[in-house]
Amino acid sequence: MAPGLEPRDDGASPPRSVLFMCGMNAIRSPMAEVLAKALLPPGTYIASAGVKTGERDPFVDVVLDELGLTAGRHEPHTLDQLEDDYFDMIVTLAPEAHHTALELTRSMAVDVEYWPTADPTATRGTRDQILAAYRDVRDHLETLIRHRLLGQSPRKMP
Repeated sequence: MAPGLEPRDDGASPPRSVLFMCGMNAIRSPMAEVLAKALLPPGTYIASAGVKTGERDPFVDVVLDELGLTAGRHEPHTLDQLEDDYFDMIVTLAPEAHHTALELTRSMAVDVEYWPTADPTATRGTRDQILAAYRDVRDHLETLIRHRLLGQSPRKMP
């Protein structure tokens, strides 16, 4: 069976549309978007946005490429720039994104989950040390997507 298409342990279906939000849509949320598109069933609508606009981070491309994935032509954007604004689930990856999502969804029937995720730009050191921090974020997000959105228990994760 293809990765990401295994039945959930709890019998529930993955959400049909997911928005990943972080501070600037430059690292965590676009990384989660690419990973989710690779793991979730075909037909799942997945997007990402930031509270404010940032600049594309080349380290994201490096760590995604290690898995054979790409962010393509992704350019950081805000919620206001999204084509669609209805989602079954909003996953926030930074405190400011979580507060914004809760405020925006106060009168909407949408699940908002906070997945605290480190900001790898805070890491100082050699290029290898910085890349290790980005890999940690990538691997953390992949684990959460598999567990929270696909319902896979840790024993099923590669």
